[in-house]
Amino acid sequence: MRAYLARGAAVAVADPAIAQGLPSWVEGAVGYPVDAANAAAVVDLVATVERDLGMPTTVVANAGVPGGGGIDAPDDVWELAWRVNVMAHVYLARAVVPKMLAAGGGQFVTVASAAGLLTNLGNAPYTATKHAAAALAEWLAITYGGAGLDVRLVAPMGIDTPMLRSGRATLAGESVRALGVIAADDAAMRILTGLDGSEFLVLTHPEVARFEQSRVTDRDAWLDGMRHAQAHILAQLPRAEGSSPA
Repeated sequence: MRAYLARGAAVAVADPAIAQGLPSWVEGAVGYPVDAANAAAVVDLVATVERDLGMPTTVVANAGVPGGGGIDAPDDVWELAWRVNVMAHVYLARAVVPKMLAAGGGQFVTVASAAGLLTNLGNAPYTATKHAAAALAEWLAITYGGAGLDVRLVAPMGIDTPMLRSGRATLAGESVRALGVIAADDAAMRILTGLDGSEFLVLTHPEVARFEQSRVTDRDAWLDGMRHAQAHILAQLPRAEGSSPA
């Protein structure tokens, strides 16, 4: 956001926490408190931003929650992950894509996760919903790419954020940390560089492309390797974590 502001862009930030005020590091942006998992609220948001700032040329679907647990995770965890990690992106696309196409095009950015291409060990709701978010981005690119919509899929991996730090000493968190953690500012610059380019897939960790290639080239070998990685990480964790390998 700071980079876009530095370029002179008008930036709208939508988040429920905006009701308490914008953080200082996005000074100059316009904040809108909104529940991204509420379809009507998203429609109102897009209309309000268009009224206040004009039709957006770049829209970033960045809503996400960490999920957590395996197939035994409570239904409310699964439902929240589905509503925020998937349906919030559907609602935003539904509200803004027709407007963008009518205006001649624009850029629609889905921020999913490397888990949407691979797997987040120990976290079934996150993995499943991030795969769905990545699939939605691919569908949008196929369906509207020839009509002027520039769709991008951002698939970040280990970034030093409060959410990642909260996952210390868990299978899900340590499986991400094992592959390297970068600073948030570094990740932002890598993403911005990718969005300035022309490729659909934007990565913060280039090795994700190699992992994905391995996954589709020999899926059985990939699954076996992930089982070994899971066992290795679990062996390093406290016994309580090891009792629930997801």
